[in-house]
Amino acid sequence: MKYNKYIKDSPAVSEIGLGAWQLGAESGWRSLSEKEAIKMVHASIELGVNFFDTAPNYGFGTSELRLGKALSGIDRDTIVVNTKFGHTDSGDTNYHSDYIRESLEGSLRRLGLDYVDSLIFHNPPPEYLDGNKNDHYEILEELKEEGKIKAYGASLDTHDQMKLFMETTNCEVIEAFFNVLHQDTARAFDLALEKKVGIIAKIPLDSGWLSGKYDADSAFNDIRKRWSKNDIKVRASLIESLKKMIDEEHNLSQTAISFCLAYDAVSTVIPGNASIKQLENNIDSITKPISRELAEKFENFYQHEVKELNLPW
Repeated sequence: MKYNKYIKDSPAVSEIGLGAWQLGAESGWRSLSEKEAIKMVHASIELGVNFFDTAPNYGFGTSELRLGKALSGIDRDTIVVNTKFGHTDSGDTNYHSDYIRESLEGSLRRLGLDYVDSLIFHNPPPEYLDGNKNDHYEILEELKEEGKIKAYGASLDTHDQMKLFMETTNCEVIEAFFNVLHQDTARAFDLALEKKVGIIAKIPLDSGWLSGKYDADSAFNDIRKRWSKNDIKVRASLIESLKKMIDEEHNLSQTAISFCLAYDAVSTVIPGNASIKQLENNIDSITKPISRELAEKFENFYQHEVKELNLPW
């Protein structure tokens, strides 16, 4: 495993982190039992993972609960935990500043921790990103002083959101929607490096499409049923084009993860894992870095073939 700088006061983080959404009960995808979830966390630690990303609404709080149980007994100074604020454990949303502390306390209780390394806004409405117009950031600074969080940030989907957020707050973390088919956030990576903001690359496999296992005839009965038949047809065509760019020695999923890791601004990538086999395959990506030439091909592909499509999440 390789490790990168994350925030000022945390250990370096594993290039591959564990996205803990699938640890939760009723995750809406391939839900794991509690036993399977704990086994997944322990397997990831054995493979060198030390970064864990969760949220109150993942499995209605059960992701944090199961992650907390799995991490019990692990040296706290060796792991980095990121959780979120805005989507509640009851399935609602609440971005009001007076709810930040209550949300965090609930997360800490479920995780069994005294502090989290980072607390981030969970895909907030744009009006909350301007630090000059919101009192949220005073509260977050207070939580830092109290030692309940080490840093704060936001989970964001566009360059414009990232730029505004970094220029008006003292954020140290951004969880950016970034993959081969969604590269807009990369335009803010230089600013992130300048401001020493750690980047968590989320949805690196584009909700499974970049695993290469879906095609134009695929159907979904989980959260991905949001896609229309035309959405599926368009994505399937793009995936076939990407496969033609990759040689036979590389599989698409590992190449997609390695693409994210090709950027110095990215601290860690958090692919989802429905099984230990998937976890091992994802972590093995670090042994197969892509060339700058292939990365540029993907960049050009995005600019000329994908960008104007405005692919839905």
